[in-house]
Amino acid sequence: SRIKVYFDGGCRPNPGKMEIAVVAGGQVHILPDLGHGTNTDAEWLALIHALRIAQSLSLPDFVLLGDAAHVIGPATGAVKCRGAAICHLEAFRALAGDDAPPPIRYIKRTQNLAGIALARLHPR
Repeated sequence: SRIKVYFDGGCRPNPGKMEIAVVAGGQVHILPDLGHGTNTDAEWLALIHALRIAQSLSLPDFVLLGDAAHVIGPATGAVKCRGAAICHLEAFRALAGDDAPPPIRYIKRTQNLAGIALARLHPR
């Protein structure tokens, strides 16, 4: 069966300190300080990191799941990539290699295990 790899990124404030989370195979991977950037930058970095983790685990069949439609659209080719996001898309494609990019699906924020992990870092 296909392994689910969840990703999410954010920053506090926006723009501000970027953080990302990836959940794969029951393991939570959090990078709490990726420098200064925007929420969109953080979402792209989370997607790229999710692909890295899936590749490092040698997952035979996986799907990347996130709640950032503004990143998923360009990453899948459904929407034209513009502006500063182009370099993130190029990095994602370079990491994917010559193979077809892995499947990426949009899920609701409440279903995103990576987003839930990030939210736990900042209790209200």
